[in-house]
Amino acid sequence: MFELKWVPDAQDQYQTLREKAEEALKSRVGKGKRKSSKDEGLYKQVHKTLKLLRENPKHPGLHSHPFDSLQHPYNKDEKVWESYAQNRTPSAYRIFWCYGPCRAELTIIAITPHP
Repeated sequence: MFELKWVPDAQDQYQTLREKAEEALKSRVGKGKRKSSKDEGLYKQVHKTLKLLRENPKHPGLHSHPFDSLQHPYNKDEKVWESYAQNRTPSAYRIFWCYGPCRAELTIIAITPHP
């Protein structure tokens, strides 16, 4: 099992997703609606992806692969990885991460919609 470390921007992105989901949940419950909002669904998908990354970064459902456009924050010679939080969705969300800085740690670099 890996411990997750966060780049400050990634932590802010995750916190924003969480806050939007919590607001949507309060609004939905207040209106008596049963169906989850898009914000709630997105947060749930990102949260599940982070859980799978902690357990096994090579999990086939993550579709993890190297991503060349970002630089590793700790070692320029190491790879940055991209994992899918969503698939077959317009502007599907991705999580960018790397191994390190220490053994059994993953650093979350960004949580963003696919360009």
